[in-house]
Amino acid sequence: MVDDRKCKGQTVYQIRVQGIVGRRWSEWFGGLEIVSQANGETVMRGPIVDQAALHGILVKIRDMNLPLLSIEQVKGGA
Repeated sequence: MVDDRKCKGQTVYQIRVQGIVGRRWSEWFGGLEIVSQANGETVMRGPIVDQAALHGILVKIRDMNLPLLSIEQVKGGA
């Protein structure tokens, strides 16, 4: 679970991709929480400092050939 106290002043995003990404990739994805779903999707969630960092994460998703399903800004980090 993302600690909201660490998210102050940062925007929290939830990114959903098709495919399984192991938790070991969290550091490479900027410390995002990574949760694999039973339906073959993976949800990445956590604070992202700015748009440049978000684009960097999206480039990594593209480079791993993972179909992007959704990006959602989470209100208030909840």
